[in-house]
Amino acid sequence: MSRSAELAALIRARTGDAPVSHGLILGSGLGHIAGEVEGVQIDYADLPGFPHAGVSGHTPKLAIGTLEGARVAVFGGRAHYYESGKGDAMRLSLEVLKALGAEKLIVTNAAGSLRPETPPGSLMMLSDHINFSGLNPLIGEASDARFVPMTDAHDPAIRAALRDAAKAEGVDLAEGVYAWYSGPSFETPAEIRAIRILGGDAVGMSTVPEVILARFLGLKVAAISVITNMAAGMSEEKISHEHTKAMAPLGAAKLERVLRRYLRDAG
Repeated sequence: MSRSAELAALIRARTGDAPVSHGLILGSGLGHIAGEVEGVQIDYADLPGFPHAGVSGHTPKLAIGTLEGARVAVFGGRAHYYESGKGDAMRLSLEVLKALGAEKLIVTNAAGSLRPETPPGSLMMLSDHINFSGLNPLIGEASDARFVPMTDAHDPAIRAALRDAAKAEGVDLAEGVYAWYSGPSFETPAEIRAIRILGGDAVGMSTVPEVILARFLGLKVAAISVITNMAAGMSEEKISHEHTKAMAPLGAAKLERVLRRYLRDAG
């Protein structure tokens, strides 16, 4: 039995055999949503091989249960490339999600905006992404499955449903291209100018590896950024992780409304 199958069996022993419909990965400052799940919360430390999610602002727990009538698995924190130098740090977690029966994944993150009209406190759904880091979580995968097509990597049907949910909730949901920067240092103003020229609308240090892994595993995926700051050189604000955590709640309430409506309508 594979490690993901073993962990899925361990989780089902605590949460029941009902399959999960959706997975949800929460970004910096957004972990409170996991506490809204009616079900069981499991510490990552109790799941051998799970990432420790050692970044402040993340909650290293897996919540399995019901949210707005949907059976969900909510990851209160993620592992980042910059913590270990491993691009596939979230692979086991997503393999477990797949083993629990999920077919869809929604990824959230805190990001910097490259568009003046999308300021801190805004939401931006990802229409596509740029792997600005050049890294890939499938490096080392031996099978031909590693050649994953990335056209429509951000699933059009899920995006349409999220767009409808936002409209129903009266929440403005911008759309744009997200650029993955490896971190942990923030980007320079020159790098931000380069990303803007390349077509990026937001920048952050996560999400793209998870989207690639999700598509590799056959999961349909969509992603939403909570804009916590303007990117380097775009304003006079001082960018820091503490600033990110402080600003995340401005968009978190709107994000929760959109996700709840989406799950309610999906059920």
